[in-house]
Amino acid sequence: MSTLAACAGGGEGTKTPHAGRNVGVLLPLTGNNARLGQEMLSAARMAMNTPTAPKLDIHDTAAPGGATAAAQAAVQAGDGIILGPLTAGDATQAAAVTTQAGLPMLSFTSDVSVARSDVWILGIAPEQQVRRMVGAAIRENRQHFAAFLPNTALGHAMGDALLQSCSEHGLQSPQIMYHGTTPAEITAQIKTLSAYDSRAASAATQAAAAAPVEAPPAGVDPANPESTPADPVPAPTSQPADASPLPPPPFDALLLADTGLQLGHVIEGLRVAQVSPSQIRIMGPGLWGAFAGKLAQLHNAWYAAPDPASRQHFVQLFMAQYHHMPTPLADLSYDAAALVKALDQVPPASGARNGYSLPALTRNEGFSGVDGVFGFTANGRTRRDLAIFQILPEGGSQMVQAPSGRLQNGTN
Repeated sequence: MSTLAACAGGGEGTKTPHAGRNVGVLLPLTGNNARLGQEMLSAARMAMNTPTAPKLDIHDTAAPGGATAAAQAAVQAGDGIILGPLTAGDATQAAAVTTQAGLPMLSFTSDVSVARSDVWILGIAPEQQVRRMVGAAIRENRQHFAAFLPNTALGHAMGDALLQSCSEHGLQSPQIMYHGTTPAEITAQIKTLSAYDSRAASAATQAAAAAPVEAPPAGVDPANPESTPADPVPAPTSQPADASPLPPPPFDALLLADTGLQLGHVIEGLRVAQVSPSQIRIMGPGLWGAFAGKLAQLHNAWYAAPDPASRQHFVQLFMAQYHHMPTPLADLSYDAAALVKALDQVPPASGARNGYSLPALTRNEGFSGVDGVFGFTANGRTRRDLAIFQILPEGGSQMVQAPSGRLQNGTN
């Protein structure tokens, strides 16, 4: 496996060992995302800061003509591979140009709809997270999956990933519900998904069957119940049917994808429907890591994300050079540039235009990156080695399953 560490530094490489293998970089360097684009460019320069690294051919996707013009300029310059663009929209526009030119692209989006045989997505996609959690849940003997998801692009990506993962493991198709936005809608739909009414009815029936037969008051002759008791006693009071815990829902793992205020509505709906994180394995998006301290009510829930310890060296290098903490997206541009630099040291295979061939990019062992091991598949997906984090009772999270040290199997 190739280690992609690079020394800190600035500026593009000054020498290319293979002619015609300059690297196109497509990022927003002006406009609303200029600060982020410039930081990602800085990370790419860090990775390329060796005398033999290929030269970066930089184009601004926020300039007139957008990503299309930027990609056309890269093609005209004879670049061997493209790093970027940042967003799914820009990647789609650029891909229309680069695909026709046979130019591979390593895009920084996580939108799997962009992926194709010559366009790879480096962002941590929902399907990577879901596959990791489903596999771990199966290993703890969970077999019945369901999902309660927002009717958004993220929600549908998570739902599609759950369907695919369950199919790959030979499980029954999960029940997936895309919910509304109001608290009333969310609670009602959670009750439906969790079979609340039938569970409540079952609990009431069990409670009635278990209730002791009421004996006649003291002093009453059972053969003559109308007689006056010598020492009447009050009738016992009964608990309401919904005071007792309900049976568990018809699933033992539940995938969520909400964040923010709407996640609060979902948590309240789960409480009302008596769907408890202590009964089932709740799973959510890696986005939860940013506000895990506020998720105490979802204690025991999981999310999948890179092990933060794996990026500490990169963070130290970046801060020493640029004096501020890098964003997670800077990880992607550093990894992409370091990967290209590593491949650039390998002579092109016989008959190949350059060293960035499909076999080279999709090698089984993958590459070592800032956030752990990653690799590419032939259909444009990225495989990643993610950790699993669990929400603590007091809020916050801890890593409960470290990265495996190997890439996930499958198509993503």
